[in-house]
Amino acid sequence: MNPIITLVQRRLSVLALLFLTGCSAVPTRDAVIPPVSGDFAGAPGVTTFIQTMQQHGYAPERTAAILSRAQRQQSIINLMDQQAPSKSTGPNGAWTRYRAKFLGEDSINNGVAFWRRNAAALERATARYGVPSEYMVAIIGVETRYGGFTGKTRILDALATLAFAYPRRAEYFTSELENFLIMVQEERLDPFGPRGSFAGAMGLSQFMPSSFRDHAVDHDGDGHRDLWNPADAIGSVANYFRHHGWQVGEAVAVPAQVHSAASAHALKTGFNTSYSLNELASRGITPTRSLGSASAVSLLELDAQGGYEYWLGLKNFYVITRYNHSTYYAMAVHQLARAIRARVDSGL
Repeated sequence: MNPIITLVQRRLSVLALLFLTGCSAVPTRDAVIPPVSGDFAGAPGVTTFIQTMQQHGYAPERTAAILSRAQRQQSIINLMDQQAPSKSTGPNGAWTRYRAKFLGEDSINNGVAFWRRNAAALERATARYGVPSEYMVAIIGVETRYGGFTGKTRILDALATLAFAYPRRAEYFTSELENFLIMVQEERLDPFGPRGSFAGAMGLSQFMPSSFRDHAVDHDGDGHRDLWNPADAIGSVANYFRHHGWQVGEAVAVPAQVHSAASAHALKTGFNTSYSLNELASRGITPTRSLGSASAVSLLELDAQGGYEYWLGLKNFYVITRYNHSTYYAMAVHQLARAIRARVDSGL
């Protein structure tokens, strides 16, 4: 072999070895992550989160500084632990009590007043997204009493507490904290400014950060998506419904006529059930009015005072449950919407 070539190869080998040795001395990503002080110093998941935020243009120092100012709220953890649903052992009027929280005279009258104050925004949203005004109003009524109770907890504190100090839901809330920091960057907001619910929901419509990024709209055209602004909240609720498959002009839910309550109670019920009308009819369950072109419905059971009520839920009922995965929640929204619409149409 040519000695010159051999010498060159040896020198290249030495250089390669020096390069690899030098690379092994370069600090790992963990080694360059700045420490977080305060309530979340050393908390599980913090270092990984800081690394993740680098993908979104957040320098490690910036994320660490933000988390160092976040505050752990034990009251949030306590409230989350209280959210576990209690098991019902039979008819006890749970639906009647739940309904009363949202369908009192004050709630209906305040919904009418909200509609009148925001009529133009509601009309634009209906024209654009196909969602009737009363359902946008009812969602905002159920969520925040038409903006009266949007929450006072700093969103950063809520999400950091649940991401780093509540292992049971850490994965979900870590994702929401990630979306929140992306959101404030996109919207040019102070990360310490937004306030909302103890679980991190925001504005009149109580969107979580991921829902904000996916569905919030600038409905008033001022260049900002602001869910504390009624117009933007209205448009965002309508956009959310449209994205989840709202059927324009179709019904939401219809009361069912039940031949045998025992037979109906034996069936699986809930917003995520699906029955053909023929199957239900064979069991003595029929709609009290025409369902149009609907070929399948859910069977809804409401534990009302005095006995169970049965309804048939259509696609639009299911869409409402995308906001909150609860039959009672969606039915409260539906009935409040109908009550508000009736009051508006009556001119009272």
